[in-house]
Amino acid sequence: MIAFLQRALRATFMAAEGLFNRAFGDRLNPLYHLGAITFFLFWVVGATGLVLYAFFDTSVEGAHRSMEALALSLWGAGGMLRTVHRHASDALVLTMSIHALRYFAFDRLRGFRWFSWVTGVVLVWLAFVAGVNGYMLPWDRLAQFVTQASFEWIDWLPGFGGTLIRNFILPEHVSNRLFSLLVFIHIGVPLVMLLLMWLHVQRVPKASTQPPRPITLAVVLMLLVLALATPVSSQGPADLNTAPAVLMLDWFLLALFPLLYAWPLGVVWGVVGGATLLLLLLPWLPPRRGKGGLMQLTAHPGPVRFAARAGETLLEAGLRAGVALPYDCRCGGCGVCACTVLNGRVDHGPYQAAALTPAMRARGQTLMCCAVALEDLEIEVEGVPPLTLGEAGAGAGAAGLQRRHGRVSAMERLSPDLMRVFITLPGDQKLPFLAGQYINIVLDDGARRAFSFASAPADPGQPPSTAGDVIELHVRWIPGGRYTTQVFEQMKVGDEVEFEGPLGRFTLHDSQRPILFVAGATGFAPIKSILEDAFRKGVRRPMVLYWGVRHEHDLYLLDTLARWQQEHANFKFVPVLSEPEEGSAWAGRRGYVHEALLADHPDLNGYEVYACGSVRMVTAAVPDFIAHGLAEQYCFSDAFTPTVSAPPAAAGS
Repeated sequence: MIAFLQRALRATFMAAEGLFNRAFGDRLNPLYHLGAITFFLFWVVGATGLVLYAFFDTSVEGAHRSMEALALSLWGAGGMLRTVHRHASDALVLTMSIHALRYFAFDRLRGFRWFSWVTGVVLVWLAFVAGVNGYMLPWDRLAQFVTQASFEWIDWLPGFGGTLIRNFILPEHVSNRLFSLLVFIHIGVPLVMLLLMWLHVQRVPKASTQPPRPITLAVVLMLLVLALATPVSSQGPADLNTAPAVLMLDWFLLALFPLLYAWPLGVVWGVVGGATLLLLLLPWLPPRRGKGGLMQLTAHPGPVRFAARAGETLLEAGLRAGVALPYDCRCGGCGVCACTVLNGRVDHGPYQAAALTPAMRARGQTLMCCAVALEDLEIEVEGVPPLTLGEAGAGAGAAGLQRRHGRVSAMERLSPDLMRVFITLPGDQKLPFLAGQYINIVLDDGARRAFSFASAPADPGQPPSTAGDVIELHVRWIPGGRYTTQVFEQMKVGDEVEFEGPLGRFTLHDSQRPILFVAGATGFAPIKSILEDAFRKGVRRPMVLYWGVRHEHDLYLLDTLARWQQEHANFKFVPVLSEPEEGSAWAGRRGYVHEALLADHPDLNGYEVYACGSVRMVTAAVPDFIAHGLAEQYCFSDAFTPTVSAPPAAAGS
């Protein structure tokens, strides 16, 4: 029954994550940041709660009065502050619950993960306790109901014998000392939660407790909009001489309370206690045997060796050992952590089909964030510097990537909306990358923008120079684009640039097949890098580049392409315009670039195809190529995601 429920929930989450990836991109998928969003909501609740406490009168007579006066304080913003406090509390419970449900669905609660699961269950109940306790403080009709119902429920337990509810028989029985106790609980429980939250993430290597800035801003905006749309107000002062008849319940925090009057109190205790016990025991239900032991992992380049526990993903094992492995979403959605399995077997785990295609699996690739070793394993992580043990934090970014600094050494405008930017590394620093890879430019607030190398790697056969490596990037201006607008309007020679990398797997593979390159717009940049590297290495395989743009002025560096055709008999260039200007004298190919390729090569059996450009172009072209005989294992693609107000999805093959 548990396994069936997990499979159903897992399918639901995978479908929702795929939908969110298409809507927001894998970097900004909120389902990949539930834990970090919960941490942020906790700080929102804590900060707003401290401000509210400064205006709260901890007395029977003053509690309700101070809450009513709050609406007029802080220049009229007190009521909104109270509303944000409540909605953030509801959102915290919601994200905690979805976070726990997701980990249950993916069975991330067994073995060494039991500690995080058990502390997570305790945290959920502490959040409910703090929330219910918070509803007692305003001492309105809802507070009267919540307090009396809670104390009646607790009085059912042996040893209380009705001592708590006696405090609410008559109004004069409610004392100021009781309110001081309630306030103490409302402050003390969140402090215990904070300690437990810190313990909760200790078993998670490189756990993130801060969501990406765009998600943070979206959460704040959502809370403010909800505060304006559904303001919170007191429901009349408490009156112990009468029972509340009509109440507006908070169904996130108070859903249990109607049951206290619909069911016997003992039954409610049994349901709550039984459900809690079941949740605490889930890591061991049903019992499983023979799953223990350590698997030895060897990762290249390096090589480095580390151990993986039963059920531990390759990424978790590596990060726990201090290996600076590349990763981003940690949920099988982005493909940044792809590796090649050289020896051994893995369970690929659940992942998004776009991040690990059948062609990639056929080449022996897997995603480290999802794959679990079934035996001793040897893997290769492509496009990273030699791996080392115990240095995950040294010079690394948030995703375990080496962070570097360079300076803009030259800028050249190649077309009205295309800038060629050269970045020079300081001193004699070298950047070991593979032709076709990309880097992440790191913005001031930590946001990232991905740009492919447009130049080939340095020739290792040449003697070292006194100057560092020079990186060539092709930056296309995007209307509303934060970074591209900065490049076109503010960037100047001498500016410092911070970046991470290299990243990506869109690199030339070793075979004897003729190569067809398909580039859309600035998808030409990584293909230029691959071609320059291939020419330098003396690759003799036939190579044809089909480059599609909208207008004739979007074609740039045509003199370079013409020179390549003259110097290399195995290379040919075919430009294609999809929207030539009316009355244009263009005599070349027209239409979609991948259709031009198929017109020349209707049977792709025996070819190797590299497609790079927009997501729309790649998703349209690749299925057509495969339908025309191209083997999936010889189809390599890299899709660009333009970004206006959020970081782009990492460019992945």
